[in-house]
Amino acid sequence: MKSLWALRRSPLSFFLRLITFAAAAVAMLFIAFLVLYILIKGVPYITPDLFQTRYTSENVSLVPAFLNTVYITLLTLLIAAPLGIFAAIWLAEYARRGNRLVKAVRLAAETLAGIPSIVYGLFGMLMFVGFFQWRLSLIAGAFTLAVMVLPLIMRTTEESLMSVPDTFREGSFGLGAGKLRTVFSIVLPSATPGILAGIILATGRIMGETAALIYTAGTKPEFNWNVFESSRTLAVHMYVLSGEGLHINQTYATAVVLLILVIGINALSAWVARKLAGDRNG
Repeated sequence: MKSLWALRRSPLSFFLRLITFAAAAVAMLFIAFLVLYILIKGVPYITPDLFQTRYTSENVSLVPAFLNTVYITLLTLLIAAPLGIFAAIWLAEYARRGNRLVKAVRLAAETLAGIPSIVYGLFGMLMFVGFFQWRLSLIAGAFTLAVMVLPLIMRTTEESLMSVPDTFREGSFGLGAGKLRTVFSIVLPSATPGILAGIILATGRIMGETAALIYTAGTKPEFNWNVFESSRTLAVHMYVLSGEGLHINQTYATAVVLLILVIGINALSAWVARKLAGDRNG
């Protein structure tokens, strides 16, 4: 009764709450519609032919593209995650606050985060494919994607580190721990959920990327352990199939697999974050 009376006395609060709920409902409806549409269009066409070990023009198998997606995602994160995390540690913990260099780095990261992916693709083609002579290859695609997701990982990690209360650092210093030990034993574990959130966002962008990889990794429908060979990911596989116009149903089926893969990775990362948080609290 008290909250209802408060709402009656404050129409603005009631109106803002109503808008918030409406926006959340609309967002959920859009997500539900998108997921249901993909499942309805794609699930009936998930057949054993799609899971053959070798791609042909008859079965248009997605297995090579699936393996390439996992492979290039791991390669990209192996390059971008350490660079982004350590750069964020320097910005949040070691750089002097108000430093012009820090402001310039943050501005550059925010600017790079908003650049269209096709621009990264053109940069990767000129730099890694052309200048370094890596040709169309997985390694050229991985480095291009690493440059693309580096600002995202760096900014989310920095925000997570800055959200850790200063009392944690002061308590560690008071017990005689040094700066390095405080950062890696106290601050970094406390910021782990936020860091994982940034890596999850980067993983989703890597898996859904098409334009940057067409210019750098190519569209060869085979899986290669050799990182200097051309290959295609699931997103590029979908693009090629839809462009040909001969296997639209299989394109939707591939979208279902990609959706399940992204949801699975997000669920696994969330479980790891909860596990780490539980172990730290315990």
